[in-house]
Amino acid sequence: MKRLALLSLLLLAGCDLSMTQQKKYDTYSPAALWSDGTSARPLPEHVVAQGDLARGRQEADPPPVTAALLKRGQERFNVDCSPCHGLDGKGDGIVAERGFPHPPSYFDARLMAAPASEFYDAISQGYGVMYSYAARVEPRDRWAIVAYIRALQLSQNATVAMAPEAREKLP
Repeated sequence: MKRLALLSLLLLAGCDLSMTQQKKYDTYSPAALWSDGTSARPLPEHVVAQGDLARGRQEADPPPVTAALLKRGQERFNVDCSPCHGLDGKGDGIVAERGFPHPPSYFDARLMAAPASEFYDAISQGYGVMYSYAARVEPRDRWAIVAYIRALQLSQNATVAMAPEAREKLP
């Protein structure tokens, strides 16, 4: 019985140690232990963060354009993009109206001819004064937004010849 009490006492005494009380280097503090003198260590070669390969495949392969993808793109565009770009994509959103620099209209000739990957990269990495949305918008949603931007662009110059089934629906 005494042995059990002594063992319990020793175990409980060890619980008081905290990771915050251990010797450690603060982030970016100097460290004589390493030849370069810094505590921040570079990643080993060929290291890939968990989930990066799957994310990379999503970024490289745009999904097929469907009505559901366009609907999701419109939803995400309205939430994430319209404050600056406006609901119609002309660069006249409420943020721009309040003095922030106006983004270019999606209907500029340069952006009409731009590849879809340019829009995807702008969402992922930022462009000009626009910061990156990579942490806020998942890769699949980025492609959905790009598909919706393309739909906006096509809608500006649409003709009945492009959608003959719409002829019967026109007044």
